[in-house]
Amino acid sequence: MLLKGFYLYRKAWRYEGAPHDEPQLSKEEGRALLKKGGLLVRNTYDFDCNEETSFWYVIKDRFEGLDELKSNERNKIRRSLKALTFKKIGYELLEQDGWNVLKATYDDYTVTDRKMDSALFLNYLLECKDRGYEYWGIFHEKELIGFCTVWIWPPDCCEYGLIGILPEYKHNNTYPYYGLFHSLNEHYLGERKFRYVADGARTITEHSNIQNFLMENFNFRKAYCQLDITYKWWMKLAVDLLYPFRKFVNIPSVKAVLNMEAMRRAGSATGK
Repeated sequence: MLLKGFYLYRKAWRYEGAPHDEPQLSKEEGRALLKKGGLLVRNTYDFDCNEETSFWYVIKDRFEGLDELKSNERNKIRRSLKALTFKKIGYELLEQDGWNVLKATYDDYTVTDRKMDSALFLNYLLECKDRGYEYWGIFHEKELIGFCTVWIWPPDCCEYGLIGILPEYKHNNTYPYYGLFHSLNEHYLGERKFRYVADGARTITEHSNIQNFLMENFNFRKAYCQLDITYKWWMKLAVDLLYPFRKFVNIPSVKAVLNMEAMRRAGSATGK
């Protein structure tokens, strides 16, 4: 399912490597991908450009320990590291215990477009294994209460992936998100000297506030880029017809595509 470094995810083609390596595709190359399947191709290029655009990745490219953070964040990190343990784990532990954590996490979401069941989760883990992911566990005493997958982009970049944390810990004073992201940043930026870590591209589903959390509390920033989308011909017709009414669309998957189309149009002077 790969062609020119792209892979099919939820019927959309996306680049598999680090965003600074993604090439600008021609319309012919986009249409060639669509002949292999899928409904659209998302192409981001000119990563971390010098102008503000309507699309970006959320990244962090420096690590100065606790000193770079405000006192409130430092205190929460210290409390988290005292109450919980954060460490790299093996694939087998997630295969065995990860679904129970993730199911509780999804049940706690306020939106319902993130379809997941145990079979899909195990399939996701297999794909992660094939792509060389690393895995982090969050433990209270010896109990796995959370995890995070990390997509490694050799040689020196990565993306923080799927996160699951039991709701009772998200809402108590152990602050697992603070301890987790501090531990990840310290490991990949501080110890392994990665060029940057990313938390993905600008969200189009609005199902999580994690990117704002990282920018406000951990000095992540927006790395602006250009966005282009190539659609199947009938998909483009549907998008163009629905676009004027996008504020009234309530189907999550359709709304997400229209949100992304709005971002594309906002970042293009020609509105192509």
